[in-house]
Parts: sequence; C-alpha cells; structure tokens
Amino acid sequence: MKSVAMAYYNGAKYIDEQIRSILANMEDTDELIISVDDASDGSETILQNWAQNDPRIRIIKGPGKGVVKNFENAFRHCRGDIIFLSDQDDVWKKNKMIKIQQAFEDPKVMAVVHDAQIVDEKLSSLNETTFEWRDSKAGFWKNMKKNSYIGCCMAVRRSALKRILPIPDNIWIHDQWIGLLAEQLGKVVFIEEPLIYYRRHGGNVTELTHGSIISMIKKRYHMIMEINRRVKEWSEHDKQNQRHIEKP
Repeated sequence: MKSVAMAYYNGAKYIDEQIRSILANMEDTDELIISVDDASDGSETILQNWAQNDPRIRIIKGPGKGVVKNFENAFRHCRGDIIFLSDQDDVWKKNKMIKIQQAFEDPKVMAVVHDAQIVDEKLSSLNETTFEWRDSKAGFWKNMKKNSYIGCCMAVRRSALKRILPIPDNIWIHDQWIGLLAEQLGKVVFIEEPLIYYRRHGGNVTELTHGSIISMIKKRYHMIMEINRRVKEWSEHDKQNQRHIEKP
C-alpha cells in the first residue's frame, strides 16, 4: 500500500487537474490523504465530490498552523509503507509512482527525490528543471547550503517517518528536514528523470528567490541544532532499547 500526503490551502484553481493526475498513478489499495487547512475559496465542494466518488481519497481537517504542520498532520493519517508528498497545484506524470517504487526496492533507501519540469500556470515549459535550478544531489552539507529536497518531488519510507516526526516548531521547511534526516538514517536516491510538472504561479508557498542573508543564517542554524538534537535522541533511545534487550 502506498500513501500520498497533500497539504491543502484554498487550491480550487488547480486541484482537479492535480487529483486526476495522482489517481492515474495509484492502485486500488493506495490512498490520497488531503489535510485541509482552508477551503473557503469554494473548493470544499470540489474536494468532497472527489472523496465521495473515489474511496481512495480521504479528506481530513488540518491544524491551521501553516504548511509544515499541515503536512505533518497528513503524514500521521497515512497508512502506506511508502509516503509520497504532494502539492495541490502540480501535475504528476503517469510513471511517477512506478519509478519511485523501483528505487525503494533497496531496503537501505529511506527517501527518493526526482527531477521535475518547471512550468508556468498553463503548464508551458520554463526551460529549466528543479535539479538544474537547485544543483540537486545527495550530501548533508550540500543540502544545508543549497537545499535539493523539494517536497512535491519526494517520497519517504514510513519507517523513517517514525524518527522524523514530530517536526520541531522552529523548523520552517518540512522537506529539507525530512531529506537531511533521511540521509542520517540510510540512503537517499536522486532520480534524474522529471516525473511531475512543477507549476510556478503567484500563489506558490515556495518561491524561486531567497530571503535575506540574516534570515537564511537563522534558518540554517535552527535546522542544524534540531537535527543534532533529534539524532542524539535516536542514539539515546536505541541505547536504552539495547540495555533492555541485554538485561537478564
């Protein structure tokens, strides 16, 4: 079973096209979890119609605390062994799930990232891919400096999420957090093939520009500190479990 986790916020304009492209990738046993922070743009009816007509879709109420916590809420409702992250405004290519599943056949792989064709709101190519834009490749310090982990291009193993969640409140971006921790847990695979159309428009949460230098330094500082804290927690937890096992 595979799950798709979508964080939703007033996405009426593109959601039909996105849901249709996701369902075309899914098997009957898969699920699409849509965590809805707000659908006051008229999209509540759209979402409910989809859910009523396809049992693979589950609509859940979001926490209303921003995109990171909305994704975390979606993750917690997913039941699949592999969890695909999804935005509300892109379009998946039909071979996306199959290609990513193949990468997870290696049990050491904790997360997968694929390339994406950057397009405008009408799906016309902007002649660049996300891998070209972000110089995408694995590596902790590479991705701390310039993040390759774009959520809508990612999938993560459920067992990894058990260690990645909860996401600390001072972490501003869920995908970089997931990717960097996945590197600590095992392998991350980068697939060079564009598997979605990555739509850019005025309402995107992730922009193609950077914040101020001070803002970037603070965000990286919090990321490093929280990752170090989480890895230390894993180590302590594993040691306690080992002592419990060895106890006569």
